[in-house]
This record gives sequence, structure tokens and C-alpha cells, in this order.
Amino acid sequence: MLSLRLAAITIPLAFGAATPAAADACDALTARMIRATGASLAGREGSRAVFRAADAERMSLDCRVRRMAFSALEREPPRRYYALIGLAAEALTGAKPEAVEALALALHQDALVTGQPQQGIAGRAALRCETAPDADPFASPRTRCVLVPSARVGLRRRAGLPAGARAG
Repeated sequence: MLSLRLAAITIPLAFGAATPAAADACDALTARMIRATGASLAGREGSRAVFRAADAERMSLDCRVRRMAFSALEREPPRRYYALIGLAAEALTGAKPEAVEALALALHQDALVTGQPQQGIAGRAALRCETAPDADPFASPRTRCVLVPSARVGLRRRAGLPAGARAG
């Protein structure tokens, strides 16, 4: 009987069931994203939330790894798409929204030119952007950017170094 109780407790944990504390943290992060970006919640399951916004086809948040993905149907989305990424970056990482917006635009332009995904860091935010090949007009989404907290800043903070310090 004890083994059945133990199995009932460990099986949900093994399959990633959210603890009440994790669910509360994800609720708070989801609400922060809604306030910061003006997006509306389209759905939520476990540690993942999906949003709808006027400036992006889809926004999805994975609370467990603090990652946000932005998709646009256009190969060259309007400037508001990049502003949305900047606003979300400020809410997710504390990065300056203008810097992340500029980085997202630059990465996207570089991805258009090279045909390869591009990545970069702006303060506390790390970003990777890619575009669908121009030769494939049916690819969807046409533009995708993924935002995560920058590991570089986190490592410096843990070491007790200021964000601008250089190694050595």
C-alpha cells in the first residue's frame, strides 16, 4: 500500500506536473507578460502559455525555462513586431526594451541577408531570430525569434562581478 502511495506522488513529478509554487510563479509571469505587451492569453497548459497579439501571429512562453518565442507570418514583419519583443524582454529579463528591439531588428536583417539564424545579446536578454527561405512562399511562420535570459550576465552576477566587467 505504501508503494502505491509513493507511486501516486512520484509519477506526476516525473512527468513534469507543476507544483503549486511553480504554477503560481508561472501565473505571475504570464500576468506580467500580459501587462507589459498588451497581448491576450490564448491558452495555458502546465508551464506553457500562448498569447495572441496584434503585432505577432503567436507568442508562447515556457515558464520552466523562461523562454519566449515570437512568430510572424510575414518574412519582413512591421516594426511593431520588434517593439513587442523589446517589451517582453523587459518583463522577462529586465533588459532595456529599446536595446532588445534594436537587436531583434538587426538580427532579423542579418538573417534575411545570410539565410541563416542569427543570435545576439542585449544586456540581460539573449535573442535568436530566423526567417523562412524566400524560395518557400508557403513556409509558416515566415519569421521567428526566441528570447531567453542571457547566461553571460547571470554568470557574472554569481561571480560578484559587475555586468560590464571583463574576465582576466
